[in-house]
Amino acid sequence: MVSSPHEAMHRIFQHDTKLFSRVSKALGCDLPVPDSVTILPTDLTETSPVERRVDTLLRLDSAEHGAFLLAIEAQGGKDLAKPASWAYYTAFLWTKYRLPTALLVVVQDHATAAWAQRPVASGPPQLPTLTIRPLVAGPHNMPVITDAAEAHEDLVLATLAAITHAGDPAIGDILKALSAALRNEHEDIVDPIIELVAQGLGSRPAKELWRNLVAVDLSFYKSDLAEELRDEGRGEGRDEGRDEGSVKTYGTAILTVLEQRGIDVPADARQRITECADLETLHAWLVRAATATSAAEIFADDKA
Repeated sequence: MVSSPHEAMHRIFQHDTKLFSRVSKALGCDLPVPDSVTILPTDLTETSPVERRVDTLLRLDSAEHGAFLLAIEAQGGKDLAKPASWAYYTAFLWTKYRLPTALLVVVQDHATAAWAQRPVASGPPQLPTLTIRPLVAGPHNMPVITDAAEAHEDLVLATLAAITHAGDPAIGDILKALSAALRNEHEDIVDPIIELVAQGLGSRPAKELWRNLVAVDLSFYKSDLAEELRDEGRGEGRDEGRDEGSVKTYGTAILTVLEQRGIDVPADARQRITECADLETLHAWLVRAATATSAAEIFADDKA
């Protein structure tokens, strides 16, 4: 079954078809921005019943370097059968389109990156014949972007960086910078980025942080993830389990907002927030958290 991180790691190159030229700088090949990019069919099936599909396939054209194909594969872990599949993909595409063909593998951990970038030959050691040597983008060479201004310079590259660093200890700072960079951007730009990041994080704990960052201003975020959070709020009276989920989401969001803004949260304030079970009160605290200068201010209008 295809996972959501798998989809995010290669679909981002369909979302911004010229992204690879910026990624190539980190990969050491520094290719110029192509004049045009065409998304091609990914089905590599022959007349035999065996179906073969590459994750994403692009044709890049430029007046300076001509045209070439870029096959993009998202890889969640080591798979000894993959090099043979990759060799088939590149050889088949080369034959079908009669164009030079490159392979980019996108990963989310260092071990998979080290495995994927090793050259693998199709023949025995003395007769290597066809050797597959893909470019690999992952946490080992994608930038760690923890500054909102830097993230804003290239939002899609910052999104790929966040996805490839999903398991990095700095993922919290990476997501906060990206979230801050999205403020004041048009929803057409923001929506796909929010969803790509949510997919890329998969079931990791960082996804909850991303949900909370998105929840800070639901009037701004219009994506499916934001709608999911709104639905949690609308259904607050439907059942007790849903109430508990909404309470937890609000409580975590309040703490996230305060911490992101550099406001110290004393133990008694933290306890009051986490133990509160009234959704109306929590919503009021979340709104105040966006402008409060201290944790105590979010309780200012409440009865003791």
